[in-house]
Amino acid sequence: MNPITLAVPKGRINKHLVPLLEKAGVDCASLAEDDRTLVRTSQDGSVRFLLLKPDDVPTYVESGAADLGVSGRDTLLERGYHLYQLVDLGIGKCRMVVAGLAGASIPDVPRVATKYPNIARRHYGSRGVHPEVIYLQGSVELGPIVGLSDVIVDLVETGSTLVKNNLVELEVICHVSSVLVANPSLFKLRRDELHPLVERLRAVV
Repeated sequence: MNPITLAVPKGRINKHLVPLLEKAGVDCASLAEDDRTLVRTSQDGSVRFLLLKPDDVPTYVESGAADLGVSGRDTLLERGYHLYQLVDLGIGKCRMVVAGLAGASIPDVPRVATKYPNIARRHYGSRGVHPEVIYLQGSVELGPIVGLSDVIVDLVETGSTLVKNNLVELEVICHVSSVLVANPSLFKLRRDELHPLVERLRAVV
């Protein structure tokens, strides 16, 4: 039997993901090893882990290079992948918000700085508003401070970064967490192998 290939994000989300997988009966000892190996296998050989940058996980799953993956809902919403969203794992919780300078007057058609241009356009487009969207890869909080944008659309966990930069949340677009995703075709082909793991994860969430 071929192992189940599970694409997992590198970084801090793994600290929350590993306990969930272990509760679901997955041996994660190899994930705890401190090395740069990007492909690791559970001791019983039943699961092969691909350690990826978070934004790349859905790409590997959609292409069929992985059977299952753990991805933030923000990435799925932004890029519109064709994937089954099987289980909300309840980890990596944050929210997608519109934020601006405290006390600032926001125009009806704002300039929006964001790493999530598609989410921003859909959010404002649902109201018939077509803002100028400025794509930034990081430090979007700087946009309103230097006059590059009127507002930002970004992920917020605690809100402390907004406060430190004199920004306030103006509205919440959606709540975000990590989701177990599957390639639809592979899930149908390997359902008998994948479904038990999916159900065990659903039971422990």
